[in-house]
Amino acid sequence: MLPLQVIDSFLLNYNIGQALLLAFVLATVGALPLKSTKIIAANTVLFGVIFILTPQALVPTHYLFLGIALLVVGPLLWTTSKN
Repeated sequence: MLPLQVIDSFLLNYNIGQALLLAFVLATVGALPLKSTKIIAANTVLFGVIFILTPQALVPTHYLFLGIALLVVGPLLWTTSKN
């Protein structure tokens, strides 16, 4: 477990959108060894919703558009998956 000072010093240099983007990338990379397209699709939709629901006072507007794009791509991945 990381001490709170380490997490706080990390978040002071970045905004919440960048931290969420890092979490999305790490969650996607973490799900790749499972070789399940449906897990990747669910992850994509979940982070799309998170990016859309994040208050715009905390993040720039382009993260809202990223959330919309993820909400479009996620269901496409779900419907084209085989397993």
